Amino acid sequence: QVQLVESGGGLVQPGDSLTLSCSASGRGFSNLYIGWFRQPPGKEREFVAAVGPNGGVSYTNSVKGRFTTFRDNSKNMAYLQMTSLKPEDTALYYCAAGDGIYFEDMYDSWGQGTQVTVSS
Repeated sequence: QVQLVESGGGLVQPGDSLTLSCSASGRGFSNLYIGWFRQPPGKEREFVAAVGPNGGVSYTNSVKGRFTTFRDNSKNMAYLQMTSLKPEDTALYYCAAGDGIYFEDMYDSWGQGTQVTVSS
């Protein structure tokens, strides 16, 4: 398993952009899926996006066309670029590493979470 550290969250206005970073340490990063999940206030954690070992990507419908995830294996980094942010994007965002794509139990390593708040 790898260890993950997230950064990049903050308070932004609707329509703004924000990029989240996920920095990994340990063995095997390049062989794992990197998933992004979020937990809005008062709701369950949900799948947002994932990027596979070879760069293939998946997105939940609500963020398609607005969010982009990609990875740089040479730096053990993954990113979630978010544009046209909406108030409903407000959530605690997590990155995770593992064998799966859509489901939380397919990921073994998790970051600490970073808060994204979209208001005004």
